[in-house]
Amino acid sequence: MHRIRGPLAALMSLSLACPPRAIPAPINDTARASARPAYHSGQLQGDQRILHALNRFTFGPRPGDLDQVRSIGLDRWFNQQLHPAQLDQSALQARLAAYPAMQWSSDDLLRRLPSNPIIRQAIAGKLAVPESGVLHAVYENAMYRMAQKKEEKEKNAAQPSSPGDTGAKDDKAMMPASPAIENPAADPVLLADVLALSPQERIARLVAMQPAEADAFFKSLRGPRRTALTAGMPPALKETVAALENPERAVVEELIAQRLTRDIYSSAQLQEVMTDFWLNHFNVFLHKNETTPYYLVSYERDVIRPHALGKFEDLLESVAHSPAMLVYLDNAASTGPDSPAAEHAKMNAWRNPDSKKNHQGLNENYARELMELHTLGVNGGYSQADVIQVARILTGWTVDRPQRGGEFRFDPNRHQPGTKKVMGQKFKEGGEREGRDLLHFLATRPATARFLSRKLAVRFVSDDPPPALIEQMARSYLSSGGDISAVLKTLFHSPEFWSTSAYRAKIKTPLEYVISTVRAGNADIANLRPLAEAMREMGMPLYGAVPPTGYKWEAAEWVSTGALVNRMNFALSLAANRLPGITTNWSTSSPALSSSDSDPQTGNPRPRPSPQSEESRLESLLIGGPISATTRSAVLQQFETQSASTPVSPAPAQPLTIQMSGVAQNHAPATLEKQDQLLAGLLLGSPESQRR
Repeated sequence: MHRIRGPLAALMSLSLACPPRAIPAPINDTARASARPAYHSGQLQGDQRILHALNRFTFGPRPGDLDQVRSIGLDRWFNQQLHPAQLDQSALQARLAAYPAMQWSSDDLLRRLPSNPIIRQAIAGKLAVPESGVLHAVYENAMYRMAQKKEEKEKNAAQPSSPGDTGAKDDKAMMPASPAIENPAADPVLLADVLALSPQERIARLVAMQPAEADAFFKSLRGPRRTALTAGMPPALKETVAALENPERAVVEELIAQRLTRDIYSSAQLQEVMTDFWLNHFNVFLHKNETTPYYLVSYERDVIRPHALGKFEDLLESVAHSPAMLVYLDNAASTGPDSPAAEHAKMNAWRNPDSKKNHQGLNENYARELMELHTLGVNGGYSQADVIQVARILTGWTVDRPQRGGEFRFDPNRHQPGTKKVMGQKFKEGGEREGRDLLHFLATRPATARFLSRKLAVRFVSDDPPPALIEQMARSYLSSGGDISAVLKTLFHSPEFWSTSAYRAKIKTPLEYVISTVRAGNADIANLRPLAEAMREMGMPLYGAVPPTGYKWEAAEWVSTGALVNRMNFALSLAANRLPGITTNWSTSSPALSSSDSDPQTGNPRPRPSPQSEESRLESLLIGGPISATTRSAVLQQFETQSASTPVSPAPAQPLTIQMSGVAQNHAPATLEKQDQLLAGLLLGSPESQRR
């Protein structure tokens, strides 16, 4: 484990453990002269109020957001955020055009970017391979790669055990290393020839390659060559290249890239924050099986985001009909014990005892999570008997051809017949209607109102929200018919939300930290992979929560020595432009400054801004308001420590990366640009930047 030393690291540990209070407004001379103590409001005022809203209802303010909200008014801004369809999203849509597959249906995705199960069916002859063109090459390349992996696995399995092996070790440890299967190396001349072609000609050449040649070609691409392969290509052709190399990976990468793009650039920030909230509430793990990524595309696009600010019952029913959820929590395989399908399975078992079809039965996974995690909460007043009854009601809710991208289907042959009783409420036999009635029953319970209100209060107010606020939000939920926007309005207008004790009291999750840092720096992003990788290193990969509970919002989950080191490393790397494809410029916000230490018109040296003045400028730019005197002192002290051993020179110097207790820092800010980069990195890693 890393040990953090130094003034800034110590400050981060202390400040993240002890929430700072809002900086009070200055006291005027009249109040100071009065014998009566000055009055201090317990509510946030002025710009702090705007910054608080921006930090809670968006993924963090961008430069200019504070001025924009100040100009139109906070209430009007919030009302705009509650109606995302009325906001201009043309700039976002232009960026999302880079990911055309994200608009396809699950069936189209699996056909045009085939998953491994699809490829296995093609190899087995159960699925026809396209006869020609790009899709033919995509399938042939994928079939070749799968065959190579199978051959490698069989070679590894055939390796004999070492002498004296007792068999006590696990299978992987027992296998001695074996050489990788040899692949033909890419011809350097071929590589150069392909890269010299026009975009359309490059595609044609890649499609014409034999699978072994294409495999070697893609494996030989590194760094600039990989970038050069897709240079000048429109999104559709870039997608074709990705499909020829690895279609399953292309789906995952586009899914993550479009999500990050929305979080960073969407004008409808509240909708994206709530999409993140509901994706976590109704969690589906990306790697449940090899088809899940394909279903997650429509799950986020068609199920979660459109209902993120609407009626909860509509969202709940949409989730319940989603193949992503039905497959993730195994309801697609649930069969009523007295259903026609179960009776048929019993007869089949008598005739053929070894048949796999004999193992169909009732599955309680979704029923339990529906009550415990999605609606009522663990203390919602239900019993294990209720869980069983809910599972019986939901039998027959399945997916048509799940490995081929099929949609929801109600199968009456698998539905448990008869009347069911849940928490004292009877549900008469009615096929799929039983499930819809159940969802309405659960969505309208007071326990559901309180459970959801508390989760929203934890996300937006504090880790331990006031009970009075939760009850007020729950009343709004029930009186509005479960309107999510109405509940958020109640939260927004509550005194608890605007309390000075709530200001910067929430620790950002890794997602919130990475996105808010990029937004604060107004970074130019041509490559989103470093952001996804940073989140993975911080312990929060997108769609990566394995259990149905999803990720936690509370600080205890994210505050640790290792987490602080990872966050500081990310901040310093971002500020110093060491993340590939991501560029920041800390000097362009002031006309008097540039990356050079000379006047651009006369060429004469000009006075170098002091670290103190630059820290003040960057503090306003990145944090949006003043930081504590302790943090400011620590930032400047750490800056001096890092720059003390190298004299300031107008000539650019090669940056040195040093390691201090696991924190990589840019040593020697020899130019104004390097000075700003180091100061910006330290500020982005400060406690104030890590809080919402």
